[in-house]
Amino acid sequence: MTRHQCRENAYLILFEASLRDDTPEELYAIAEEVEEINVDEHVKALVEGVLSHAEELDEVIASYSKKRAVSRIARINLILLRMAIYEILHMPETPVNVAVSEAVHISEKYTYQEDTAFINGVLGAFARSLPKREESAQEEA
Repeated sequence: MTRHQCRENAYLILFEASLRDDTPEELYAIAEEVEEINVDEHVKALVEGVLSHAEELDEVIASYSKKRAVSRIARINLILLRMAIYEILHMPETPVNVAVSEAVHISEKYTYQEDTAFINGVLGAFARSLPKREESAQEEA
């Protein structure tokens, strides 16, 4: 499974998690049962990381969003923003530009054009505020 597929699968599980009170393990079991979403260790790391850091991620999103309140951001967009910012802050092996472009790419499939522009704007502003970091290896998208 490519990293892009891992991100998209994590996105789908996180979206489902936003609608249900199930544990991540229950969501993984459901995903595997319907055989449409593959769950591997990369997917689990992303899902569990985003869920456990949601409050921190929402603070970052609020500070870079003109909406300022994450409750005003569509759930589908919020999940993509959380995923990208989580990767940037907590998965240093992922280049910043890869995390941003992957979120934008996934949004093009699942959201409206205006949403993609919003996601790109928030992530772009956040990325520009970061100190430059060494990006030794290019990650395969």
